[in-house]
Amino acid sequence: MQINIEEIANKSDWNEFLGRCGNKTFLDSWQWGDFQIGQGYKIKRLGAVDNSGLRAAVLAVKIKARRGTYILIQHGPNIIDTNPQETKKILEELFFSLKKWAKSEGASFVRCAPLLERTEENREVFRGLGFRPSPMHANAYEATWKLDINRADDDLQKGMRKTTRYLIRQAQKNPDIAIEQSTNPADIAIYQEMNRQVGARQKFAAFSDEYIKREFEIFSKERQISFFFGKYKNEIAAASMVVFWQGCAYYHQAASLGKYARLSIPYLLQWEAIRTAKARGCKVYDFWGYIDPKANPKHPWSGPTLFKMGFGGQSFEYLKTQDLPLSWKYWPVYFFETLRKLRRGL
Repeated sequence: MQINIEEIANKSDWNEFLGRCGNKTFLDSWQWGDFQIGQGYKIKRLGAVDNSGLRAAVLAVKIKARRGTYILIQHGPNIIDTNPQETKKILEELFFSLKKWAKSEGASFVRCAPLLERTEENREVFRGLGFRPSPMHANAYEATWKLDINRADDDLQKGMRKTTRYLIRQAQKNPDIAIEQSTNPADIAIYQEMNRQVGARQKFAAFSDEYIKREFEIFSKERQISFFFGKYKNEIAAASMVVFWQGCAYYHQAASLGKYARLSIPYLLQWEAIRTAKARGCKVYDFWGYIDPKANPKHPWSGPTLFKMGFGGQSFEYLKTQDLPLSWKYWPVYFFETLRKLRRGL
């Protein structure tokens, strides 16, 4: 099999190919590449091509951080289903090309979170390419919780945890609770103010206003993003940002105020987002991130995961984030991130 690595310059070709891939997220989309360019990053959209056409694609981003320069691949490379031998050959060619680009840009490593099943066979493929498990995830999930929403509402509710179904119905009965959907860019400020409050309460750094504004603008161009606001007596108590892309809805970000926790507004907000995704023709609702709460009860994602699981669905676990060291400069980064991971209890 003769594989050529080419830069893909046509948006339609890129998104059409991803439409044929089984595992992908909007972080692989052409739009996300445009978002990264808007963030000031240099990107490469590379394709592996043989005589039958495009076989694989990868969106690679050059990141310049305080700890060093590296190439980031979130949720890729994307490969059309093939046998293990062909997959290995395709990956060899892609990463050979990426290594050359990375070194020319002064990058000390390549980091990727491939959406490949977490099997020993796939681990061995990446080990054979020189990769090692990363101490940190690649700013995107390594496991997620997905719900098949291509069913009637009654069937979806039957698949919920009993408590979740009850809380949704209680919120529906409350005349002071309302759920509103918005595609108005002016509401970015409202969402971000809530995000900052939650960040201060839970001691994490919220995404910047510019980050959220640019993401919203990029996906708004094709009507692929919405805010959902849960209100109590006209005061916003909960909010989420959902991306709709290639038949899947992604529950990408969310925030809620603790003082309204007893009203269970996030449950109704989530249910309305699911119903909206169905109305838009989506077949899957991706809750964006999962950690096994039984195996990791103290993990920061444990509580949010239990909330997501209440709506029904199943977990999908992918190969853990992989690093490809390119120079000695990788190792100080590795030890720094390992220490930070231990401190955070991740």
